[in-house]
Amino acid sequence: MDIKLQTELLNTLKERFAKNMQRHPGLNWNSIQVKVEKSPEKLQALDAMERTGGEPDIIDHDGDADAFTFCDCSAESPLGRRSLCYDRKALDTRKNNKPGGSALEMAATIGIEILTEKQYRELQSLGEFDRKTSSWVMTPSKIRDLGGAIFCDRRYDQVFVYHNGADSYYAARGFRGCLKV
Repeated sequence: MDIKLQTELLNTLKERFAKNMQRHPGLNWNSIQVKVEKSPEKLQALDAMERTGGEPDIIDHDGDADAFTFCDCSAESPLGRRSLCYDRKALDTRKNNKPGGSALEMAATIGIEILTEKQYRELQSLGEFDRKTSSWVMTPSKIRDLGGAIFCDRRYDQVFVYHNGADSYYAARGFRGCLKV
């Protein structure tokens, strides 16, 4: 990543961090920026999160490991990561009208992890997300082995977990990811 793009990304992240201190009380941006700048692959992943509409922001700090967790904090499921089935197996088994890809593969390409149901619920404690969209979350193997996958959204001031065939895809369903730095 060239220095101009890196500076623009870091400025965007810094501004978002400052506007949303309720997500990360007591943290200092300067220490986060130093860690991010030391890790070019993490910087690339943050850039991909930003470019696909995730609006990444810090939501956690593990003091023991000195690791910060960035998460997609866009109000709705990231626009550049929608209309995807759950995983490669689902994409391969779909016969007609295949989507352009899968959530798990895109997450791996970006360099992030798709949220678990627990992480999704924790994110929802920091704000209201996916009030019009939904997001795939990591699916337990027992469900996936039967052809299903789970997704979440927020409606009626509640977080809901649903199921669908893993090969399904919708214009309003994407996925959220996180990245530890």
